[in-house]
Amino acid sequence: MSGKVKLSIAEARTLLLDSLKRLGYPEGPAKVVADHLLDAELRSYGVGGLARLLSVAENLDPNAPPVTEVITTRESPCTAQIDGGDAVGYIVALAATEMAIKKAKNCGVSVVCANGTWYTGMLSYYAELACKENLVVVITSHCTAWVAPHGGCEPMFGTNPMCMGFPSAEKVPVIWDIGTSKIIQAEAKLAVRLGEQLKEGVAYDPEGNPTTDPLAALKGALAVWGEARGSGLAVAVQLLGAMAGAPVLPEELKDFGYVIMCIDPGCFVDVDRFKSEVAKYSEKMRESKPLAGGPKLRMPFERSYAEREKVKARDWIEVEQRVIDGLKKL
Repeated sequence: MSGKVKLSIAEARTLLLDSLKRLGYPEGPAKVVADHLLDAELRSYGVGGLARLLSVAENLDPNAPPVTEVITTRESPCTAQIDGGDAVGYIVALAATEMAIKKAKNCGVSVVCANGTWYTGMLSYYAELACKENLVVVITSHCTAWVAPHGGCEPMFGTNPMCMGFPSAEKVPVIWDIGTSKIIQAEAKLAVRLGEQLKEGVAYDPEGNPTTDPLAALKGALAVWGEARGSGLAVAVQLLGAMAGAPVLPEELKDFGYVIMCIDPGCFVDVDRFKSEVAKYSEKMRESKPLAGGPKLRMPFERSYAEREKVKARDWIEVEQRVIDGLKKL
């Protein structure tokens, strides 16, 4: 059966938790992963939601329980390095984020790096946690080389998201979260599952020819976003991954590097004043003149926040039946 079906939020959560438990995850780690994937669905970012658990399952060792514990290998009052031990990134990145928040609240600034992980998910998810604690946050995450640089067709860096977040006097923080490729690997994987084609201009086959075939794209390379500028950002994220303790070019779905820096603006300015300035700027942006016939301007994360509130209010999401069937078979 194909097509989308409606699930209540509670049904979606139960489906995720039951699937994770069948994969061997204990209750606590299962909730960590489910919370992240469900938040993606609430923002109507289905490619990072329930469907992503199918890819997680494919990367687990069927002969061993999934890793759920992380190890701190180096630590100072304001820094730390975490070895994820090949645990999925939703668990490792959350542990690093919580540690970075705590250290920044104590020291004013913190940097926590993590390696030995994969599938970190939405960086904005972690940034929102920091913003709720009145911290400015910068996050990067490198990964397996799936993306070709501008002017090339051989994978040289990952989809390499980067994110910055700012607390605001408004209820919605300002969070800018981008990938440095035109599409992410999850989109190509999902297109394969659903038997769909990719958009034009987002990928190359192994011979370097443009392709809309997701299988050919996964064997070839994804296209970089932003041409030379996007390539430069991707290179920077790739090198930060090495600082996190991971190889600069990780193997397939192995040893991604996550870096999070948290800053307490109260070290430099009154926190409420800073948050007020962020809110004033956000309002000015929304009041600024759009192009003729164009939509009203908004700040980063406003769309995601509004979509999540709308979906929570209606209490249902739409999920491909094939994704649901796949999860029930795990």
